[in-house]
Amino acid sequence: MIAKRHTRSAVSAAQKGFTLLEVLIAVAIFSVVSLASFTIFDTVLRGDETSKVRSEQQNNLQRAFLLMERDFTQITKRTMRINGETATEDFIQTSDDSFVADEQAIAFVRNGWTNPGLLLPRGDLQSVAYRLVDGTLERLHYNFVDAVVGQEPRVRPLISKVKSVEFEYYDGQKWQEKWDGNTLPQAIAIEIDTEEYGMIRRQFLVAGDPVNTSIKQ
Repeated sequence: MIAKRHTRSAVSAAQKGFTLLEVLIAVAIFSVVSLASFTIFDTVLRGDETSKVRSEQQNNLQRAFLLMERDFTQITKRTMRINGETATEDFIQTSDDSFVADEQAIAFVRNGWTNPGLLLPRGDLQSVAYRLVDGTLERLHYNFVDAVVGQEPRVRPLISKVKSVEFEYYDGQKWQEKWDGNTLPQAIAIEIDTEEYGMIRRQFLVAGDPVNTSIKQ
């Protein structure tokens, strides 16, 4: 009889299980651990996404400045004709033109446009412009320097989230905001005010005209 009672007590203890309080505590602990794990995972994902966005923005900046350096350092003394109109007198255009919408833009002709063996139906000169449109810095070019009536330029977005773009020109003695005449400056600077990185300034040497240092008597 005593052995049977011990056996029944052992079976009852084994079948007792968890109480409701224990189950609730276990569920609460699991919820806290799950929430903490999800928060960490979400933070890692957001950080990775932000890192990718910033990396892409930096790559865009580098590509844009490489394009600018290639274009500005190869400016040539060549006027351009837009929509079949009379060729302009200035080598560098900054306003009052259908190719250049406002003062936050610049247009010119560059040489060195790759055309091995002249296999393509064009020369090695290229009319180029940079302008700011709706917060995006764009590069424009025509396939031919002297565009015919109705020909639209090819547009390539370079940098987004841009507040303003300004150009300065170095004449060999000082920087100036305007450039007029049928000569080329010694250097061109571009200042880009971006939302992400603030003000960025780059200066590019230009094969400009020699400085006239003669003193008038």
